[in-house]
Amino acid sequence: MDRNSALVIVDVQNDFCPGGALAVTDGDQVVGNLNQHMARFRVAALPIFATRDWHPAQTSHFKDFGGLWPVHCVQGTFGAQFHQDLDLNGQDVILSKGMAADADSYSGFDAVDSAGAALADLLNRTQTKRIFVGGLATDYCVKQTVIDGLKQGFDVIVLKNSIRAVELKSGDSARAIEEMVRAGAEVIESLRDLA
Repeated sequence: MDRNSALVIVDVQNDFCPGGALAVTDGDQVVGNLNQHMARFRVAALPIFATRDWHPAQTSHFKDFGGLWPVHCVQGTFGAQFHQDLDLNGQDVILSKGMAADADSYSGFDAVDSAGAALADLLNRTQTKRIFVGGLATDYCVKQTVIDGLKQGFDVIVLKNSIRAVELKSGDSARAIEEMVRAGAEVIESLRDLA
């Protein structure tokens, strides 16, 4: 990995894992792979960013208020917490999104840190040119994060062993991967596949 790389982990939260309010099939299976990727980034002293949905209790994002989704990842709840086995530490940057009552905010590039700095600004501050993306869910927040990263001028690599899809419609995962590739992303199985 070159010195201008960063890892972006998208929404690996309890509500998106088995038993959660908006569970992604095998969503928890990304955790072990992401932990391995984080360990490699830490050895290389490269930055790690983790996004999270951080919704208010009432938002147009939820079905009850006209949106598409069941109530999930409400600020301060267990469902909004990161999966307990995800090996985040105090050095990793946590960014929150979907905090406004009228915001869907699928993309990690809509997220801000505790000081209000956006992901793109933080990546630029660390002189990042290439981001590696994993997390949940392939067909929504991962896809939108990847596409927005490309629009922001970053090289984007999707870690296929570290994503899972909602699959509201059969084939959504495959279509999302095709869309990311068409937009200019590279898809690899894991960091082990890097030359």
